[in-house]
Amino acid sequence: MASTIDRESSALFKPLTIGNGTLTIGHRVVHAPLTRLRGVAVREGTPEDPCREWMVDDMVIDYYTQRATEGGLMITEGVAVNVEAGSLPGIPGLFVPEQVQAWKKLVDAVHAKGAKIYAQLWHAGRTSVSLLIGSDALCASAVALEDEMCWAAGVKFEDYPPKEMTQEDINRTIEAFAKCAVSAVEEAGFDGVEIHGGNGYIIDQFLNSNTNQRTDKYGGSPENRCRFPLEIMESVIKAIGQDKVALRLTPFGLYNGTRGEQRLETWGYLCKEIKRQWELSYIHFIEPRYEQIIVPEEKEKFLASWGMPDITLAPFREIFGKTPFFAAGGYNDTNSWGVIESGTYDAIVYGRYFLANPDFVYRLRNGIKFNKYNRDRFYGPFPDRHVGYVDYPRHDEL
Repeated sequence: MASTIDRESSALFKPLTIGNGTLTIGHRVVHAPLTRLRGVAVREGTPEDPCREWMVDDMVIDYYTQRATEGGLMITEGVAVNVEAGSLPGIPGLFVPEQVQAWKKLVDAVHAKGAKIYAQLWHAGRTSVSLLIGSDALCASAVALEDEMCWAAGVKFEDYPPKEMTQEDINRTIEAFAKCAVSAVEEAGFDGVEIHGGNGYIIDQFLNSNTNQRTDKYGGSPENRCRFPLEIMESVIKAIGQDKVALRLTPFGLYNGTRGEQRLETWGYLCKEIKRQWELSYIHFIEPRYEQIIVPEEKEKFLASWGMPDITLAPFREIFGKTPFFAAGGYNDTNSWGVIESGTYDAIVYGRYFLANPDFVYRLRNGIKFNKYNRDRFYGPFPDRHVGYVDYPRHDEL
């Protein structure tokens, strides 16, 4: 670990104002949105009528409160905006009263620790199958994930291809995001929402040219492929106000089969339009170097084949100007220092180290060795749900 860093004076541990001046966080070590599949069924289902709605429970509340810190900001795991949005058992939603009340209990517990919390609103799109959601999976176009298994259903995605969204599907999905945002902020008490626009999920499926092969106003040009994401943003902002809305993007991501070209043109247009129309609470990107499926060297080679030798988030940082700019992806005790001071980003979002260290902020600030994370326990469901979830020790418990 880094040993010559003046940790105490690091800008990582200085306050930051988000939400256009309406919310101040006490430090810039942000808890990442992490899918863990630990949700429980809202009701008891039957083979004929399976439960497709999941919610958080006391154990999930324990996970978040273990990691909540005074003045810290937490972003939740992806929260399904309706039944169609879900992809796997255990992913909590925020669209029926039981789910809203469960989240309210969690939000209250996090607030009691002095932390702030945003709900990440999410729709899986084609990364689900009808066996799990009870209807056809949705996508910009009827393009299935190739050569991949939906392990929760035990089937190939190609055998259950998604449906190309109709205008009615698009309208319903936009409305679901807005309704979920209202439930999150006005009923559950979240400090804001982060729209998940990356990682190969439904918004990303419209942005990528290989998953969006439409010939109508939602496809073809970069401008048209940005229409659906912008309509979601407009609807959510109209519902709860721009001060409480953030967005996550992965302009260089390859996850879930996103192989679209025109990356700078498409995401550049999207970001310029967002900045022109609104001032978000913050903007959240994943570093180009980080990828969930391939090693960095292979990814660099892949993107370089498109004539993109300088793959950085700098163009987007420039577009967003003074909007608080968050970045995630591969940050640790070695490469975190100086990032804020240099003006590269305004906050760093940490995932796996937060996952394995309930006292991660304290360890990072004091140079204490991190617990090792257990990758085999990242994603449930498990009979012993707590293992690899709420049983990681604090530094003073070792």
